[in-house]
Amino acid sequence: MAATTAKKKTITIQLKKGTIACPPDQRATVNGLGLKSRHQMKTLENTPSVRGMIKKVLHLVEVVSEQ
Repeated sequence: MAATTAKKKTITIQLKKGTIACPPDQRATVNGLGLKSRHQMKTLENTPSVRGMIKKVLHLVEVVSEQ
């Protein structure tokens, strides 16, 4: 069998603002993205569900790069 070497698309995000004054659902979304502290960066797979989570908290995060 031939192994498929398909590159997965990724997106890198950074938490720019704290979640202390946010509603609980936005705080849970940031936690779901794997971000815990300000200025932390995380590289995630670029899927529609991740994009939806980013869109929900776009005022708190910054998209650093897409590949």
